Amino acid sequence: MTTTAHTLGFPRIGAQRELKFAQEAFWRGDTTESTLRETGSELRSRHWALQKQAGLDFVSVGDFAWYDQVLNTLALLGALPGRFGFDAKALSLADYYVAARGNPQHFAMEMTKWFDTNYHYLVPEWTADTSFNGGVDWLFEELAEAQAQGHTGKVTLVGPLTLLYLGKIKSGLTHKLDLLPKIIPAYQRLLARLQEQGLDWVQIDEPILTLDLDAAWLDAFVFAYHALVQQSPKILLASYFETVQDRAALLQSLPVAGVHLDLVRAPQQLDSLLQNWPQGRVLSAGVIDGRNIWRADLSALAVSLHAAQEKLGEQLWLAPSCSLLHVPVDLAAETALDEETRSWLAFATQKLHEVAALKQALNGHAAAVAQEFSLADQAIASRRQSVRIHNPIVQKRLEDVTAQDAERHSQFAERIRAQQQRFALPQFPTTSIGSFPQTKTIRQARAAYKRGELTHLDYLEAMRAEIRHVVEQQEKLDIDVLVHGEPERNDMVEYFGEQLWGYGFTLNGWVQSYGSRCVKPPFIYGDVYRPEAMTVTWSEYAQSLTEKPMKGMLTGPVTMLQWSFVRDDQPRETTALQIALALRDEVRDLEKAGIGMIQIDEPAFREGLPLKQQDWAAYLDWAVRAFKLSSAGVNDDTQIHTHMCYSEFNDILPWIAAMDADVITIETSRSDMELLDGFGEFAYPNDIGPGVYDIHSPRVPKVSEMQRLLQKARSVIPDARLWVNPDCGLKTRDWPETIAALEHMVQAAKLLRATVAADDEEHQDCC
Repeated sequence: MTTTAHTLGFPRIGAQRELKFAQEAFWRGDTTESTLRETGSELRSRHWALQKQAGLDFVSVGDFAWYDQVLNTLALLGALPGRFGFDAKALSLADYYVAARGNPQHFAMEMTKWFDTNYHYLVPEWTADTSFNGGVDWLFEELAEAQAQGHTGKVTLVGPLTLLYLGKIKSGLTHKLDLLPKIIPAYQRLLARLQEQGLDWVQIDEPILTLDLDAAWLDAFVFAYHALVQQSPKILLASYFETVQDRAALLQSLPVAGVHLDLVRAPQQLDSLLQNWPQGRVLSAGVIDGRNIWRADLSALAVSLHAAQEKLGEQLWLAPSCSLLHVPVDLAAETALDEETRSWLAFATQKLHEVAALKQALNGHAAAVAQEFSLADQAIASRRQSVRIHNPIVQKRLEDVTAQDAERHSQFAERIRAQQQRFALPQFPTTSIGSFPQTKTIRQARAAYKRGELTHLDYLEAMRAEIRHVVEQQEKLDIDVLVHGEPERNDMVEYFGEQLWGYGFTLNGWVQSYGSRCVKPPFIYGDVYRPEAMTVTWSEYAQSLTEKPMKGMLTGPVTMLQWSFVRDDQPRETTALQIALALRDEVRDLEKAGIGMIQIDEPAFREGLPLKQQDWAAYLDWAVRAFKLSSAGVNDDTQIHTHMCYSEFNDILPWIAAMDADVITIETSRSDMELLDGFGEFAYPNDIGPGVYDIHSPRVPKVSEMQRLLQKARSVIPDARLWVNPDCGLKTRDWPETIAALEHMVQAAKLLRATVAADDEEHQDCC
């Protein structure tokens, strides 16, 4: 019996973020498309070699994308939004990036979270005129590359039903499945072409199988896959992020050659599905965690897979639970980690070796991997026994928390009166979300300080100079509520993680969030505690520079949890509440320092939502409790803000309202204010700042465009509760476009004030 080892995908950014830097150079016009393509080719070649050297039986082809795998799939099918007017078969990378980022003539495509991850995909736009007549040949060229290098490839594709489901209807359709008769022939053509290239296996990702689907979608799977297998390589249907145990009958009916299961998120489904597993069908067991960085317990996994191996024999495949896109590339670069902590971790490259070692053991070659198993055993024992993990003081404090600790002193109606009296803001107050451009000078100063080349006092003055500049610019723009710009922060989560006990951090643990945007998530290994104030000095200094309100800026407990690699030895709820208590101390210290507005960002609030609706309430209850625990210990006239972006919120509005933030700012510009519809229908009770322009695009919108969005917002938000702000923070933008966009935003707000004042005066005159 021979078990097969493979991966569902590998990070495409490169261990040193080579793809990011090549993309950005191309966007600036510093390099050509051919130079960018060379970088892509080098990265693919390197990553295929890593997979082969580790001992995998296939290399993954098609997991590389120039910006996003969904956008790549649309380019492959010739299904980019028609509004761009591109020739699908002659699409250049410059055209492709216009769809992703926008330009002066075109809005960028909408972007949102990929299931419950911090990866963002570009949302397909479906109309009656959408065609799937074929586009670029990039995938076929990449397969030829792999074959020319002597690799056995397995192509990975976003499945047709997942692609349809994740899109949005823009016009001319009553249901997304109206496009099924068009999209299935397109997939048939590309599968036939892959077969002609000599491909044996194609992995078709259908993660929507884990969602609560209605009968129409389930029936569509039967139709689609009976059609797709007619002239195709063998199909491995891949699901991940949750159980598909409730889809057992459907999966048994599909004529696919194999199915991949996520046995990290849902290990309980294996025994159930094995009972009636179709004879001769491959079961790909996703047993190595593709979403977290903890070293696998290889010995325990080998035991747990014994029954599956006995039943399936050669039909048992081994893999990570999902694509390794969600973890850093290689632990080898982490030279600053102490040996104990380092021994607990495994990044994408190490996870390839874990899969291969497990394969060797199951194939009867345990002696060949005995050392790897022994090291894993030692790491598991070390982590379990380490004195770093548990802090009795933190645990006792959490035990003593009461329900009242998570409640403000007064209801919103009373608080807002106190806040209005304190701040005396104009109607439609303007603000920004927090960060301002992170210039090369800022990054160089921060790096020099970390290397010890800049003294503490010199670094302090460098950052204070940046804060002064940000405050001066906001004063010139006449923005009403200011921020300090966050020059001292490398990342909104890592910055705090570096200052909290129980958190660890890396030098090169980069993960792609979207496009060229990479984040370096910290990891939570133990009980979380704040030893000292983290932001007070910066906010206090910024407030001293202006008479206007200065917002203190914090990252909320749920986002601190979601955007970190979280310990897996206690419930996530417990860790979130520990973080909330640490932030509660920071909030109180900011208030004592005279900061009257405190923004606690929760962009990952919906991201943590379980994929099964039956599990929502339990998560939302503790997520709301964590936010309120962090924010509730302040006086009525201290205004608590929160920010959320790039998610659909309408189905969880009661819980967002229950967070009881005085002001919520949300991303709405890319969706043309569609997200606000639910807030209006729900009659959201507190103040709202819908984003009036997209900060993820270099495009500077016109004043008239912002005015139009504000008028749409007024149709669902009372004037007294409407704020004006960008979609998100401005750290990725350059100063010229930032100033231009904020100038337009302030003009739009002032014009709206004048319009409303004139309307009020006219109403008084006539009445």
